[in-house]
Amino acid sequence: MNADTIRQLIESGLPGARADVRGDDGVHFEATVVCAAFAGKLPLARHRLVYATLGDRMGGEIHALQLKTLTPEEAAA
Repeated sequence: MNADTIRQLIESGLPGARADVRGDDGVHFEATVVCAAFAGKLPLARHRLVYATLGDRMGGEIHALQLKTLTPEEAAA
């Protein structure tokens, strides 16, 4: 697994999302995801939306994913 593939999965699974994914070892990653769908949701709910785009890869091909989830308004602030 690589960072670009994860970015593509997140962005295709969350319409309108922008993801910046980093990770050099192929199993540990960190991502900043900006998406309007996060509005009004608590951090755990936001993370679940992102994890849903990755499916069974979480805990398998992706050992760890540190997330920062923001609405477009939060990202602009």
